[in-house]
Amino acid sequence: MINNLLARNANWSARRHQQDPGYFARLAEQQAPEYFWIGCSDSRVPANVVAGLDPGEVFVHRNVANVVHSSDMNLLSALEYAVDALKVREIIVCGHYGCGGVKAATESLPHGLADHWLEPIKRLARAYALDLSQASSLEEKQNKLAELNVIEGVLRVSETPILQRAWQRGDKIAVHGLIYGLSDGRLRNLNCSVGAGHLDQPETTKVYL
Repeated sequence: MINNLLARNANWSARRHQQDPGYFARLAEQQAPEYFWIGCSDSRVPANVVAGLDPGEVFVHRNVANVVHSSDMNLLSALEYAVDALKVREIIVCGHYGCGGVKAATESLPHGLADHWLEPIKRLARAYALDLSQASSLEEKQNKLAELNVIEGVLRVSETPILQRAWQRGDKIAVHGLIYGLSDGRLRNLNCSVGAGHLDQPETTKVYL
């Protein structure tokens, strides 16, 4: 398996060199992405692929169900580096329909450590139980919960001291919420953007459904 992976890498590198001889030299010089992407670890949702971007154009943090925990030092460190060092001005929280993490958060079965990680999604499910109960199927309910999780993530990112400091010093940064459809390969805007000409007060986006 590893030899196959290395062979595929060698073929990819050779094709890149052939198509654009200076490609890797430019990438090696500096990292200058336009986007910071907070997404799900699901192998079917690679950020640069679904967004049609090349390596080097998007700085990525991924975790199970794209949850934004206020105490997640991994995420916060990546966010701080993106904003302060890389000068990224477009932040994207992206979930996807058919998310296994969201599905697990709606189940009564034990999932080990994942149950602790997914607690914010479980809280959302309880808070919006009435709205979610109007879904016509379990799949629709879980997909709406996936949307809620993205919008909540946008709010949580916008409330971090990292973003608050950046906006106070005048940085034109926007935080967006997108969701990806596994069945059609399309990204959808959840229209919950905050900052840089969008909503000034994140609280105004709290009616989701």
